[in-house]
Order: sequence, then structure tokens, then C-alpha cells
Amino acid sequence: MQLNEKILRQFFKYLNWGLVFKWKLGFARWLNFWPTGIGRFMVITHFGRTSGKKYQTPVNYTIIDDDIYCVSGFGVQSDWYKNILSNPNIEVWLKDGWWAGEAKDISNHPHRLEIMRDVLIASGFAAPLFGIHPTSMDEESLDQLTQSYRLIKINRTRERTGAKGPDEYTWVWPIISVVLFLMLSKKKK
Repeated sequence: MQLNEKILRQFFKYLNWGLVFKWKLGFARWLNFWPTGIGRFMVITHFGRTSGKKYQTPVNYTIIDDDIYCVSGFGVQSDWYKNILSNPNIEVWLKDGWWAGEAKDISNHPHRLEIMRDVLIASGFAAPLFGIHPTSMDEESLDQLTQSYRLIKINRTRERTGAKGPDEYTWVWPIISVVLFLMLSKKKK
């Protein structure tokens, strides 16, 4: 593994934690306001292949004919990828809903490059950070640079509701608003 890849993996680890937290605070729509610039994000809830522990990982995605596609850019070494291979029953948080789903590696799909290009365009800044320019690259170059990438298709199986999902911390905002209002009111006196 190159030093640059190690640094990028660490960068994305912290970025991902922050994205999941912001999603729980209710910022899903804000996080997805400029897909070609900063990316189009969803959160995948998956379970550890040995521990069974619940994990949440934000990934870039695209939707084609109501199917969700994402990419494991670090290939087969990504923990979330290994986890969904072991247990394909996952949850996805999209900006407009929360779904139970089933994930499947379709890296050998005949339209792999076409779908991969759409996901990479939806990755905003991330693909160019790795030297991939999906809007201008020819198929041969794209194929060469994404050989280690894994293409995942997610079929939504049922809609989810309840606690411990997206927006689980939105209750914080009314409390913060009241506290700020009271603090500002006292300063005026």
C-alpha cells in the first residue's frame, strides 16, 4: 500500500465518521445538495463478518432504473465490502428514505463500466482525488484504473421506520434553539 493511499484511507475514515454523524443530525439533504461537486451520499448499515457488530459507512451512489449502485473504491480490502459479502442483508439511508436491502457484487456485469462511470460521477471530488476523471476518460482508461474497484448493486426490499435510523439526533435542534433563545434573551436584559 502506498503512503498516499494510507493517508487517503485515514482521511476517509474521519470524513466518514463526520458524514454519518451529520446524517443523524438531519443534514442528509444538505450533504447531497451538489452531487457533481461534493458527491452524492448514502449510508450503508452493515454487520461485522466475525463480530456481528453494526457499522455504518457513507458511500457515493447512483440510481439506475430504481436500483442502487455503489463502488468499493479500495477494492476487496474494504471492511464494509467484506462485511456485505458475508452478510448481504443491509440497510441504506438515502436522502429521501430508509430501506432494508440486499447487496450483491456485480463487478463482472456486462455494463460494469457504464454503471461504474455513473457512480464515479456521483462521487464528486472523490474520483478525481484518485486520478479518475469519469466525465472525460475513455473506456479503456477507466477500465484500467478501476480494475480493483468492486461494483455493488443494492436491491431495496422494504421501507424502514423507527428509532436508530437517519435523523435519530434531530431532537437536538429544538433543545439547542431553546437554549440559544434563552441565552440571547438574558444578554438583552
